[in-house]
Amino acid sequence: MLIKKPSDIRYSEVTPKSVYMNRRKFLAGVAAATGAVTLGARSVSEWIEPARVFADQTKLGPLGKSPFSTSEPQTPEKDVTHYNNYYEFGTDKGDPAANATKFVTSPWSISIEGEVNKPRKFDIEELRKLAPLEERIYRHRCVEAWSIVVPWIGYSFSELAKQVDPKPTAKFVAFQSYYDIKQMPLGPRAGIDLPYVEGLRMDEAMNALTLLTFGMYGGTLPNQDGAPVRTVIPWKYGFKSIKSIVKIRFVKDMPPTTWNIANAHEYGFYSNVNPQVDHPRWSQATERRLDGSFFGKRIKTLMFNGYGDQVASMYNGMDLRKWY
Repeated sequence: MLIKKPSDIRYSEVTPKSVYMNRRKFLAGVAAATGAVTLGARSVSEWIEPARVFADQTKLGPLGKSPFSTSEPQTPEKDVTHYNNYYEFGTDKGDPAANATKFVTSPWSISIEGEVNKPRKFDIEELRKLAPLEERIYRHRCVEAWSIVVPWIGYSFSELAKQVDPKPTAKFVAFQSYYDIKQMPLGPRAGIDLPYVEGLRMDEAMNALTLLTFGMYGGTLPNQDGAPVRTVIPWKYGFKSIKSIVKIRFVKDMPPTTWNIANAHEYGFYSNVNPQVDHPRWSQATERRLDGSFFGKRIKTLMFNGYGDQVASMYNGMDLRKWY
């Protein structure tokens, strides 16, 4: 297991040393974290090294409309698909779009295991049809202090849970991403243990906002955004929304999570968006909203990313500075 000291660890989902020593990208990284640099009204996708635009997404529909959707302006699709954190395909923001073009996502299956009465395996088409698909326009906040607004497509994770009938002993849900060094040769350079793992407390997983996600912007997920299935958990920092899922386990005890393994001091299990709890190396009080300009305007970060009405009660009585 790779354990790194706080002085050595990369920023979670932040450009690593080998990239930020490049002056142009270093300045961009500073701007993303602090807002100290303004470099004009260029599109994020124009700044990043040229990368293929995925034009082979399959349209999904018909789609229901969710009452949980925000009315805020959506981030341009090109920016969302070309400014990514997916370390298995590289640690620079433009790497996933450039390096995931040949990622094989069909056939695909997900194994549901652990403390359930009906363990089973689903193929991706079967999984998509378990419940009506909805378009949910969610705010998505990254720990690096930038954010996006995306029309995701999926259904509440609780719909899948119903199919496997969790036992009373299931207190947490553990997720695991796909990892194959042949398809992801940059994985050993990521600086984190792979395959990527994440977890939620049972009540968090069953909250209606927790989205099992199959698409965005009307079509299936692009490879670099977590194809063919991921989670989106809008009140938590982005690294909690695990991509390219192959295994889900209902478990008795709090499961390990990738960034908590790498550096527990900086990345706790809960990882709720909280403007009152700073990252050890930067403030979380504000964020850059990517909006088609170079970095977008700086706005105040909301507690639970603005979803407090739906989720705050789950944390009653908890010290959220301790349980970060």
